[in-house]
Amino acid sequence: MGSNLPPVFLAPGDWVRLPAAPAWGTGQVQSVVGTKVTVNFEHGGKQVIHTDVSPLELSPADGLHLGEETP
Repeated sequence: MGSNLPPVFLAPGDWVRLPAAPAWGTGQVQSVVGTKVTVNFEHGGKQVIHTDVSPLELSPADGLHLGEETP
């Protein structure tokens, strides 16, 4: 499982999950403004997540979506 990250460590293009909404699947970060992170989820669509209330986790598959290997 990933670790909860404050938004300062997230950047557009990162792949994340929202533990509070596992049915949404993996999502790609679109933008980060303060504690608001806009994410486009596979099954949840575009959502603005307030990470001070609902922390995000990096997806275990981060990088695999781009054809890269994770270290």
